[in-house]
Amino acid sequence: MSELHLQVNMADRRTAGKTVAELDFLQFNDLACETVGGTVIFATDEWFAPAKNLLKREPPQFLPSAFTDFGKWMDGWETRRKRIPGHDWCIIQLGVPGLVYGVDVDTSFFTGNHSPRVSIQAGCLDQAPPLSLEGDRTGMAASDSQIAAVTELGSEAWPELVCVSELQPGFSDCCHNHFRVSFKDRVTHLRLNMHPDGGIARLRVYGIGQRDWSSVPANQDVDLVALTNGGVCLSYSDAHFGHPRNMIGPGRAANMADGWETARRLDRPKELKVDQQGILQVPGWEWAVFRLGHPGVISSIEVDTNHFKGNFPDSCRIEACTLTPEEEADGIRTRWNSGTSWQLLLPPQKLRPHHRHHFTTAALTRPVSHIRLIIAPDGGVSRLRLWGRPAPTNQRRPASRL
Repeated sequence: MSELHLQVNMADRRTAGKTVAELDFLQFNDLACETVGGTVIFATDEWFAPAKNLLKREPPQFLPSAFTDFGKWMDGWETRRKRIPGHDWCIIQLGVPGLVYGVDVDTSFFTGNHSPRVSIQAGCLDQAPPLSLEGDRTGMAASDSQIAAVTELGSEAWPELVCVSELQPGFSDCCHNHFRVSFKDRVTHLRLNMHPDGGIARLRVYGIGQRDWSSVPANQDVDLVALTNGGVCLSYSDAHFGHPRNMIGPGRAANMADGWETARRLDRPKELKVDQQGILQVPGWEWAVFRLGHPGVISSIEVDTNHFKGNFPDSCRIEACTLTPEEEADGIRTRWNSGTSWQLLLPPQKLRPHHRHHFTTAALTRPVSHIRLIIAPDGGVSRLRLWGRPAPTNQRRPASRL
């Protein structure tokens, strides 16, 4: 079962009547996560729990017997019960600036203390403001100097991504409050408003990074599929234990959960056989499709099975193509059974456990915009890197907004 299906199941009450297609933004990258550099740079109040918890990669947890000097320990952002005019809010600096397609305001475990309403505003700043929050800020509130500094941003006038909307409490069947975003401009910062106070466990900001490709030298190899360069996972066959988007994250994977891992295929033969290359001969495989951050000519590939020691794929291959936005949309709609003209970029390669595999390729000398990683029969890959030269900007095909 994919992460998308898991989140839809968890949010049945909240999203009753919504289709999976309406939540397709859950496929995209979390641009605010702390693992990609997202940070909270201002918060009005952090009495019970600090705002930095909003951006943790791990799901929220609840410890019934955990208390601090300021009250119940909570794995999220929780402010004190407000007794003065106004409402609580914080400023989040995205780790990867880009286009935002949707958000998940997760209230997990905030069942009698969640914020009843929320709104989200967006800004695009030329440079990061001189604001930061250091250390454990439990029991603290914004100082006069911090308030004076954040006032310079004029964030109260930023355009809205999400208007004032009700939040459901943090029970497992309704804690994921999903909001689709139609804002079409690049975003670097968010203002998250609680109306008036309370708690939120996590904020997931699903989108696609945007890089200024005009500043990249023509002779420089870059990772064309990296999350930070605008790469994005569009579709996949299975993500039972980990989403394919994890493969394009920064650095090496922290553990198996920080990679793509499928369930074991049930069509595996009763007895396994190999060909002359030692590659298993199996009837099925798993796949994931990515749009590159920029079309380009791929010259080298890294497939990293770090941490996957007893559950790595036997082999992999990679296909590539160039698609218009209309062709891409058709591929997604048909799960890539519509006759997409895939060409072989990397022929089948035997893989090893817990290993960084490096391959060079000259199979395709023209720019491509999309790739499909195919693993057989199943298993896990922690990172995928596609190094190459971006095509000239005037050759770039505009990407579609899904």
